[in-house]
Amino acid sequence: MKQVHNFNAGPCILPKPAVQAGIDALNNFADTGMSVIEISHRSKEWEPVMADTVALWKELYNIPEGYHVLFLGGGASTQFFTVPYNLLEKKAAYLDTGVWANKASKEAKFFGEVEIVASSKADVYNHIPKGWTIPADADYFHITTNNTIYGTEIKHDLDSPVTLVADMSSDFMSRRVDVSKYGLIYGGAQKNVGPAGVTVVIVREDILGKVSRPLPTMVDYRTHISGESMFNTPPVFSIYVMHETLKWIKDIGGLVEIERRNKEKADLLYSEIDRNPMFKGTVIDREDRSLMNICFVMEDKYKDKEQDFLQYAKDNGMVGIKGHRSVGGFRASCYNACPLESVQALVKCMQEYAV
Repeated sequence: MKQVHNFNAGPCILPKPAVQAGIDALNNFADTGMSVIEISHRSKEWEPVMADTVALWKELYNIPEGYHVLFLGGGASTQFFTVPYNLLEKKAAYLDTGVWANKASKEAKFFGEVEIVASSKADVYNHIPKGWTIPADADYFHITTNNTIYGTEIKHDLDSPVTLVADMSSDFMSRRVDVSKYGLIYGGAQKNVGPAGVTVVIVREDILGKVSRPLPTMVDYRTHISGESMFNTPPVFSIYVMHETLKWIKDIGGLVEIERRNKEKADLLYSEIDRNPMFKGTVIDREDRSLMNICFVMEDKYKDKEQDFLQYAKDNGMVGIKGHRSVGGFRASCYNACPLESVQALVKCMQEYAV
């Protein structure tokens, strides 16, 4: 197989043991003689996988009693309207830190008043807004912890006077999280914990059932709690690979080790960006720099070399480092399974090109 360094923003790079387990399960799942995509989700072979995947989430995140872990379809974008459907009675508050945060707030406006407590949109989302206040009369406060396109991240758990809701799609399982500070956390699996096709929702049960509107069956979180994420057929393959990915996280030392690795990779690449005269970071406040999606551009006098560097990097095995079209430049997504060796190879590539 061709050796490449995968920095794609999503779907993500996955641990090799998880990929291999998925391949094996496609051929013969649990010695059933059938593929994992052929077996019944009600079979005695599958049900333990569901239960153990929930248990791994609870163990790795140290999820308290009273919370449920759900595996749903539709991607995180479906949660943009499912959250307000279940939680918004009169008013919700949103922090606008990027494209996905902005889209989430727009969906919420179908269900009630939405207050944007702060936004960095005017600055092309190059920082996390500071100095805002969460309105105490909001039904919930919504944040997007990591902004894949712009390379900003909220790396600490906020204190909120109202129910805190977080879209953690692109930094799920990348660091330790105090789940008790959140009423609901959601995210697509395809950035850090598995392939596309399954969305994870962690929800505290006591925040549900408070809105006066009737809820369609499939958007009511209580449907999926009572059905143990199998009210309808779950995306079994995506869940299986996620299960194997969580096992890998646990085996290497859990989130303490994952967080250490992610900081090491980010520190290495940001140090080169800051040192190298040809490049500069796009996030203005260093404390806001994402550990997951590291965005940078050419210094102004080298702008004409951007495409040439992209080709040079490609020729040296770098995959997926072109920045999002709305930002330009470069983006290295250093998700959990991205090895330090790949970041070292990118740094070497930047150094050699700048000579």
